[in-house]
Amino acid sequence: MPLQIQKSSWSTTELEDLRDLARTFCQKELVPNQERWAAEKKVDRELWTKAGDVGLLALSIPEEYGGGGGTFAHEAVLYEEQARSGDSAWGVTVHNGIVAHYILEYAGEEQKKAWLPKFASGEMVGAVAMTEPGTGSDLQNIKTRAVRDGDHYVINGAKTFITNGFHADLVVVAVKTDPDAGAQGVSLIAVETDTPGFSRGRVLDKIGLKGQDTAELNFDDVRVPAANLLGEQEGLGFIQLMQQLPQERLIIAVTAVAGMEAAIDQTIAYTKDRQAFGRPIYNFQNTKFTLAEAATEAAVSRAFLDQCIERHLRKELDVQGAAMAKLWTTERVNKVVDDCLQLFGGYGYMTEYPIARAWADIRISRIFGGTSEIMKEIISRTL
Repeated sequence: MPLQIQKSSWSTTELEDLRDLARTFCQKELVPNQERWAAEKKVDRELWTKAGDVGLLALSIPEEYGGGGGTFAHEAVLYEEQARSGDSAWGVTVHNGIVAHYILEYAGEEQKKAWLPKFASGEMVGAVAMTEPGTGSDLQNIKTRAVRDGDHYVINGAKTFITNGFHADLVVVAVKTDPDAGAQGVSLIAVETDTPGFSRGRVLDKIGLKGQDTAELNFDDVRVPAANLLGEQEGLGFIQLMQQLPQERLIIAVTAVAGMEAAIDQTIAYTKDRQAFGRPIYNFQNTKFTLAEAATEAAVSRAFLDQCIERHLRKELDVQGAAMAKLWTTERVNKVVDDCLQLFGGYGYMTEYPIARAWADIRISRIFGGTSEIMKEIISRTL
């Protein structure tokens, strides 16, 4: 019997129909390509237009900009089904849930109308470039500069660890417009990647997320229109990042919980089928107790996640709540998947088994979007 997952309080019939569509798409378009994408370190570019054709892109962007007109709940359904399918290659969470919303919230009307319909169709792939070779979570000390020159900004610098970096057609870039102003000197500028001076470096070789095109980006006198500045004036970038990071952290929590549930399901099935000493592994007390603990961890995490999603849908999820959601769920999924892998024995260490790939993939969840240590720092500020 698979893990019993209580239906989320925010679910509706419409969302369950979307779930069926998302599950079918993931099983057809994602699952069969995992090994090839891992070898190539990127998904097929055509995957984006296929997703656009069936309506899985820009789900929570208003219809007037070509989007699905849905809410974060629609996004969560897609991300859950992607995680349950075992795919970690397709950077749709960044494209849909992060970059599209920077454009929606802060770009000018002309830019929204130019870019968001292409996000919805898959004609454009989005990325956000914050991290630099010398900075991780310390965003106020980034070195990439944008200097105003008439009706343009000239950008110079380098970014790293950029999800969708290889395929990206539009990158939201965190830059310093005033290098002496600390956090108040940070701005966000949208850069189309066919602009002269923009180049891509390596697609990085990672412990997990093997099929995801995580790349280095370089900016060498890249001239972009001043209208590509996100926000009404310079210096708003740090505030904008802080406004959007709660949704990013909630997305990570969504995938963590769905990944936890998937790992437990796989392990229940394996331990009931695998024989040792003349009986199924599941029949040993240690296996039962381990899975009982894992199921409890998943149920508690799911309940907290659902509460946070409800708060977010009401626009009530604060920075502290999002940090708690990310901290709790990512720490739990790392423990649960590690415990599940142990029950597979030596086979759990073989990459042909999904549990092995999941174990490598989920480790980054305690790092990206703000490390667990940064989450604790954020939470502690409100105590």
